[in-house]
Amino acid sequence: MWLKPEEMLLKNALKLWLTEKTHKYFVLQRRRGYGEGGGGLTGLLVGTLDTVFDSTSKVAPYRILHQTPESQIYWSIACGANSEEINKHWEWLEQNVMAILSVFDSNEDITSFVQGKIRGLIAEESQSASIKEEDDPEKFREALLKFDKWFGLPEQEKLVTYYSCSYWSGRVPCQGWVYLSTNFLSFYSFFLGKEVKIIISWDEMSKLEKTMSVILSESIHICSHGEDHYFSMFMHLNETFLLMEQLADYAVKRLFDKEAFETDLSLSDPLQITKRGLENGARTEYFTALFRLPREESLDETLDCFLWIPFWHAHAFGKMFISDNYICFSSQDGSHCNVIIPLREVIGMDTPDSSGKHISFSTRCKITFRFTEIKDSDGLVKKLQGKLNCGTSTQHALGIEEESCPKSSQEDSSFFEHDSLSASSAGDQSSGLPKESSKIVNTEALMRVFHPQDAENLDSKMLKEKMKVQSWNIHFVEYGHGVCMFRTKKTRDLVMRGIPEALRGELWLLFSGANNDMAAHPGYYTELVERSVGTCTLATDEIERDLHRSLPEHPAFQSDTGISALRRVLTAYASRNPKIGYCQAMNILTSVLLLYAKEEEAFWLLVAVCERMLPDYFNRRIIGALVDQAVFEEFIRSHLPQLTDHMTDMTFFSSVSLSWFLTIFISVLPIESAVNVVDCFFYEGIKAILQLGLAVLDYNMDKLLLCKDDAEAVTILNKFFDNVTNKDSPLPPMTHHPPIGSDNQDPQTKVDITDLIGESYEKYGDIQPMEVESMRRRNRLYVIQTLEDTTKQNVLRVISQEVMFNPQELEDLFEMFKKEHFLSCYWIPHSPALKHHDSSLPYLEQYQIDSKQYCALFRHLSPWSQSANADSLALWSFRLLDENSDCLINFKEFSCVLDVMYNGSFTDKLKLLFKLHIPPAFTEGESTVPAASKHPEPFDEAMTHGDHLDGSNKGKVDIQAYLKQWHDELTRKEESIRNLPRINQSQFVQFSKTLYNLFHGDPNEEALFRAITTVTGLLLRMEEVGRTLTSPNSPIPSKQGIIQDCQSGDSIQDSQTLNKGEDAAQGAHAEIEWTFAFEQILASLLNEPVLVTFFEKHVDVKAKIEQAKSVQLKAKRQPNAYN
Repeated sequence: MWLKPEEMLLKNALKLWLTEKTHKYFVLQRRRGYGEGGGGLTGLLVGTLDTVFDSTSKVAPYRILHQTPESQIYWSIACGANSEEINKHWEWLEQNVMAILSVFDSNEDITSFVQGKIRGLIAEESQSASIKEEDDPEKFREALLKFDKWFGLPEQEKLVTYYSCSYWSGRVPCQGWVYLSTNFLSFYSFFLGKEVKIIISWDEMSKLEKTMSVILSESIHICSHGEDHYFSMFMHLNETFLLMEQLADYAVKRLFDKEAFETDLSLSDPLQITKRGLENGARTEYFTALFRLPREESLDETLDCFLWIPFWHAHAFGKMFISDNYICFSSQDGSHCNVIIPLREVIGMDTPDSSGKHISFSTRCKITFRFTEIKDSDGLVKKLQGKLNCGTSTQHALGIEEESCPKSSQEDSSFFEHDSLSASSAGDQSSGLPKESSKIVNTEALMRVFHPQDAENLDSKMLKEKMKVQSWNIHFVEYGHGVCMFRTKKTRDLVMRGIPEALRGELWLLFSGANNDMAAHPGYYTELVERSVGTCTLATDEIERDLHRSLPEHPAFQSDTGISALRRVLTAYASRNPKIGYCQAMNILTSVLLLYAKEEEAFWLLVAVCERMLPDYFNRRIIGALVDQAVFEEFIRSHLPQLTDHMTDMTFFSSVSLSWFLTIFISVLPIESAVNVVDCFFYEGIKAILQLGLAVLDYNMDKLLLCKDDAEAVTILNKFFDNVTNKDSPLPPMTHHPPIGSDNQDPQTKVDITDLIGESYEKYGDIQPMEVESMRRRNRLYVIQTLEDTTKQNVLRVISQEVMFNPQELEDLFEMFKKEHFLSCYWIPHSPALKHHDSSLPYLEQYQIDSKQYCALFRHLSPWSQSANADSLALWSFRLLDENSDCLINFKEFSCVLDVMYNGSFTDKLKLLFKLHIPPAFTEGESTVPAASKHPEPFDEAMTHGDHLDGSNKGKVDIQAYLKQWHDELTRKEESIRNLPRINQSQFVQFSKTLYNLFHGDPNEEALFRAITTVTGLLLRMEEVGRTLTSPNSPIPSKQGIIQDCQSGDSIQDSQTLNKGEDAAQGAHAEIEWTFAFEQILASLLNEPVLVTFFEKHVDVKAKIEQAKSVQLKAKRQPNAYN
């Protein structure tokens, strides 16, 4: 490739390079140790230096230099991986540059001209190679050359970045380079003659983590197919690990978890992924998770600054985050202060300081935010002015003039009063028809209707409730009210004590970020309800089944008012997100949301939970819940080691805690206690659930350590949850149905939920959200691979009973089947093959391949792949297997046909070949010319050696034994054989051609040809006699051409003779149709021992699989692999 011209001195480089071609202004050199005469100690040393050190000279073993006469300065302009590549560059220089250099007057002009030409070529290549985004394009181009040279991956594989590192094999490190590409992690090392080359696909990794050991202070540990790999580096380890995590997560989502992947539009095209894009994606993901913003929000800029905190009378240092629709701030000095400023709330922006480093924002909530010490504030002001002007015009266009700051909670005192209007409307709804009630959207939280409280009630619980409300009112006055409020440690402390009933819905919307979604989509929920009313789908059927199971003890869901609202919200969400539709546990969560939020607000809260706060929880495989359970197990091991030492099986914690995560403890705690957990969840996210789970196990530690089995431990936990109370709740106690396995015979100590939550924060509050997110990414690989292993084991268990492959062979075949599917998805954006994997289907149907993928596997694995018409055999066998005509086959069908080819009896193999030449596998209209011309060399070689075979190797076969075996098989399969249709003339000719092609290269090739000639002639004579006896007056077809073609092996080997036979058959067909039954063909072939021996010959499937593994990936490098 062409290189950016760089100066160099050759005085000290002559010992490493040999000159092969010279010109007055150019020289072509070869690296010592490469090419002819390379090797020896020099080659080993040079190869080691080329791998360990990152220099221009080691990029490739060939290079071209531009030289200036009478000067020691040379300019490197090109390099190549082999002599062919570098000679092409030399020829281009001869044709386009060398011939015109004589017109220049000075050497300086010549050098300028050459440099300009080379830079122009590089600019053209850079545009097509998409490497302009890299920090050092020239260096990255060199890395691309090495990557392609060393690993031979398809050209479509996109290199993202590369690092110098050491690979540890035992206690000996191999210094080399690790290359991170879209689908693979690749490592190369060459040290003193020892080459180490590793290629690991991201989708095969079950573990990716940072570890520490006695030898290594810190390293990256990767586990793939049970094999461990360790990589260490002096610099950039954290950066490398984060990129590995992102690439692995991307591959897993794209290939295994498409429901989650389809929501991430930024990574929809695998060919456009770059290091910068991944880094920006990671920052955006952190930004949206930290501030609970919509996932489509994109981070534009992050700046260090100070924010004036009025209630502290001090500045807080932190980071300002700028996105399309938000300005956010997060303190970095330990003050735990976060601020979210939607641009829709900003009514003014000012820069009072002449220095330009201060910016103030005025909001609708009458809060002014003053940021100071901002770098490049002038550019920021211009950018924000454009965003604010755009946002203002959009709001006016939509007619959005709503008051964003909530009213004082004192005005919400109607919650404690009986609202006759709400009650009467509820009565009207309950008396109406279900269809009519489904069209009404409730505008009040159900708790206001079904639990109205007297504001004048002065009992102790009501007084405590009013004190909570007053505490929040004071907080609002001091810290602000609404979306722009300051969120500090004091806010968290108030949430821990439980949000007042009157404020719960409002603050849930605020802390979850659902208010931002609702503000951005006015009228969206009403449209969904109108669109989904009356629809009948699988999701709606499941919803109807679970409606009356949702908080049945609560009066709101004992009436049509609550049931109809629940139906509308769940049906609307199923319409919004059909990939999820409806999942059990969503009904329980939505019921609680409807108690405290208006119907539309409850819908957006459900959106926030399902799509942001608990990602991938509510889908077919509840992958998100399984991932968080794995994270929970890790925390148990680190925080409660004595419990893990006692429990022999950690899966107990997964089984018992699944409902904790799916329902946010709602299904195990009394409702008045569970809502306090939901308070913390909306403020802290999954961190609150993990903390509380650890606190529950810690509280019951002594009892759990005395348990003898899992059932006893479950009973202890269920009793504990039954006795968790909320002494401050103003609600009347409701009947709580305890989980199965719990009883209340023994008196239990009551535990207050506020105390339990406080203890969880005190003991486990140091859990960091970023740590949890990193653990989620790490455990996602483990969970996905565990599910895939379960699928594989179930498939193999079923199929092993129907084939004769041993377990290891069957497992290897399944891995190749699955790998072929993935290789078809790696390099094609929105590949149709991605749809062939559906985890919701039964195990056998989850992975399917199409005809193109099957043909590739047939060429790699079939013992008949050496046939000249192997492609036709692959196509015909695919049609035969595709019984339901959906153009897809599963692994059971694939393995069964291979089992016949390798392990089937003579009759089974012949029966398969027979079926391949009759419909639906074989059609009359398609070309039946053998594909020998595509593989001329093996074909010609077989013809060359055919004359020297003497055929003396014919073995004596016990015909009687085979006839007995045939009789037994006929008895067992009599119905299926007799039901086979007869084969006509053109089909029989193609059948004969296939047999000839199968014999190519066999040691008894000539004897096999003679045998098949004999059989063909015998069948034709038998058919002629049969025709004569049944119809003596019928004309006898001319078959002389076919019989003559079957008299000698030499004539049959000639493809022209085969065509003559086919023409003769067509001529005969014009007179009368000839057909043969399968029994006739089988009986005739059994008379030829050499044919029987050929089909009964054992083929080593293990060796074939190993060979296929080595070429499966390389085969994708062919130019037509994706056509």
